[in-house]
Amino acid sequence: MQIAYHLGVHCTDEERLLKCLLKNKGKLAEQGIGVPGPGRYRNVVREQMVELRGRPASAEHQEKLLGVIAENEEISRVVLTNPSFMAAPARAIQTGQFYPNADQKTHWLSQLLPGAQVEFFVAIRNPATFLPALMAETKAAGPEVFLGDTDPLDLQWSPLIEKIRRANPEASVTVWCNEDTPLIWPEILREMSGHEPHTQLDGIYDFHASIMTEAGIRRMLAYFQSHPPVNEVQRRRVVAAFLDKFANEDEIEVEIDLPGWDEDLVESMTEAYEEDIFAIERMAGVNLITP
Repeated sequence: MQIAYHLGVHCTDEERLLKCLLKNKGKLAEQGIGVPGPGRYRNVVREQMVELRGRPASAEHQEKLLGVIAENEEISRVVLTNPSFMAAPARAIQTGQFYPNADQKTHWLSQLLPGAQVEFFVAIRNPATFLPALMAETKAAGPEVFLGDTDPLDLQWSPLIEKIRRANPEASVTVWCNEDTPLIWPEILREMSGHEPHTQLDGIYDFHASIMTEAGIRRMLAYFQSHPPVNEVQRRRVVAAFLDKFANEDEIEVEIDLPGWDEDLVESMTEAYEEDIFAIERMAGVNLITP
């Protein structure tokens, strides 16, 4: 059994990955891939994590979990998603770190089915836009309350990824930048679900429809219909061109208006993020999906 845990993070794909996979549930099941609805398993997973606290699950615990995630005996891979697997939104930043208990929580997850092959999937996001989005989600009073003494320039994703790797040396870790998602959407879906390369998923461009104008998505789909891309590089170029011309600015532009934050700080945070991505790319055992 293979278990793909999508860990979020918060304020990234807004469950669009899950929705697309659920739309193709039957097609994926034919390939032995299970995509259970979150209502079936999230409470069970949380309860078992808290009860076992990293101890290998008993046969009884495993049977209960398998009963809600694997709907038939033909399922050999299951995708489980929850942006709060590592922490609730209000606890996503503590002690000057992103998800400081990620090592513990991911290890707990890995022991729910100790004989399974575990894979972790994590989307990261520029802290300059992630922090305002997370504050809005948690209705935080302001950066001084939300961050306390933490310097936003000190917040990095690479320690989080390193923690997950150290706590789960046998597990693979796949990472991508939320900013790149529109260009690498099919690759993310394929890596996470493990479906066969030539599988045609339904609703593959539903995500793009949510960030483009109606006219733009219609024209892009018509273009792909008449000019099927010969490879992934060509597909990305076409998507990038249509996004450049038809992106819905209200959906992709993030207004950063926080007390005490100026353009210099945002620029410095963005530069630090780019360096952080480079550090993650060099980590052993980490697959960074890039355009």
